[in-house]
Amino acid sequence: MAKSISRRHIVAMGAAGVAGVAGAALVPGTAAGAASSTPTGDSSRVFDVTRFGAKGDGVTIDSDAVNRAIDEAAEARPHSAGGPGGTVYFPAGRYACYSIRLKSNVALHLAQGATLLAAKPAGGKGYDPPEPGTDNPYQDFAHSHWHNSLIWGEGLTGVTIFGPGVIDGKGLVGGRGENDPGAGNKAIALKLCRNVTIRDITLLNGGSLAILPTGVDNLRIDNLVIDTYSDGINLDCCRNVRIANTTVNTPNADSIVLKSSYALGEARATENVTIDNCMVSGYDLGTLYDGTFKTEASHERVGRIKFGTESNGGFKNIAISNVIFERCHGLALQTVDGGLLEDVTISNLTMRHVRMPIFLRLGSRMRGPAGAQIGRLRRVSISDVIVHDADPRYPSTIAGIPGHPVEDIRISNVRHSLAGGLTPGDVNQNPPEEEGTYPETDMFGSLPAYGLFIRHATGITLDNVEVRFEKHDTRPAYALRDVADADFHHNRADKVQGTPTFVLDDVDDFIVTTSRPVPDTRIDHTGHQEL
Repeated sequence: MAKSISRRHIVAMGAAGVAGVAGAALVPGTAAGAASSTPTGDSSRVFDVTRFGAKGDGVTIDSDAVNRAIDEAAEARPHSAGGPGGTVYFPAGRYACYSIRLKSNVALHLAQGATLLAAKPAGGKGYDPPEPGTDNPYQDFAHSHWHNSLIWGEGLTGVTIFGPGVIDGKGLVGGRGENDPGAGNKAIALKLCRNVTIRDITLLNGGSLAILPTGVDNLRIDNLVIDTYSDGINLDCCRNVRIANTTVNTPNADSIVLKSSYALGEARATENVTIDNCMVSGYDLGTLYDGTFKTEASHERVGRIKFGTESNGGFKNIAISNVIFERCHGLALQTVDGGLLEDVTISNLTMRHVRMPIFLRLGSRMRGPAGAQIGRLRRVSISDVIVHDADPRYPSTIAGIPGHPVEDIRISNVRHSLAGGLTPGDVNQNPPEEEGTYPETDMFGSLPAYGLFIRHATGITLDNVEVRFEKHDTRPAYALRDVADADFHHNRADKVQGTPTFVLDDVDDFIVTTSRPVPDTRIDHTGHQEL
């Protein structure tokens, strides 16, 4: 059995506190030929993959060696500083691998200059096959299988993956991938785990889903850089999660996504989640990582924060703050499969060159077992937002469905600027309901307001909100349809002469106070009115 790093190779540098191992160290003369930092404290709990046969040459498949190191680290004896388990250490080098199987109480440490490279299947060898028995008709293949991934774990506790090294999923496939034997389609996939930390790594080319935690509780994602062609982080049915100090560039898909699918065979909420000090974007692939931030490719740039394209279990107690949105679709809060979306607070956002800045959608697709009731979207607060140069076709939208309104929404301290330049004749004056369709920002087509379109909603408050256009736009600033209890206070809107600021259809209990250019107004009920 291979031995772990000897004590004479460990020089203490400070506290790291990872997987029960305190401190940090320098390891000179590793097999990859470069000095690298590694956790220390008890050197018998640090397992260098090169001592288990890993070559780190970018060609040799090293996953067998890595998995041997993980097996031994999992059996490391406990000591006074913590419980069992150890740290699997990757010194500088390029480690081409297929599936790496995590175990409880084990940390993976990618040192400076270390790259974990997803290899392409060859010679009949490849990634672990997708596990049987998890298919159901309510979500796609990628969300229903975890083992066909570069790094995966199931039913584990006390797992850490940390840098400052790189995970490059170059050999992973995008899309569904179920008909490609030996293929892997996710960089990191975790199912029903607890106490997980992923921090200080760079993740490139993550397959169809770069990071997929499903049913993971007590999860911390901190200080990541992700630059990938498909979804970045998908939190599915997770509880007690913090995503912080992380930058995600996904030009073709969503950057940070909260889901609550039926992948676990039950409706389970995603709840108690914070997202703070992050950036999401849609720059050309790879140009976030190399620092060039290019926008030359001609495609629709997604790169947003989104809830709810899978929403069986719903979303509760979510806080988002201090986020930059650049060249992407904006912020989308959606529930369409019966789950509750409630108690969400969002603050301190800046958005430039976005498609639809804010999208709140309650729908009735109901993709899940029969008998579920239509969900509710309520108690959402959005404040301190700056939007510049948004797509004029898609103003911010709050949309329920007939008989099921979006409820109790407060939007405050917002400066909302769209490109403008459209007329009422350029848009659909009667947008379709699309009650049972996939929720997307363009689902209603171009909309009949330049600032905010509100339909099927109650308890809407806008306080200190500015809506502006760069070019004259002859649509109203606000269009309200089937709305009750709407309070507009201290708001301001650009106006072209002869164009109304508000168009109200089937509206009850409507109030405007200290706002420009509309004088103070109170309307108990109107079938149709323009202000």
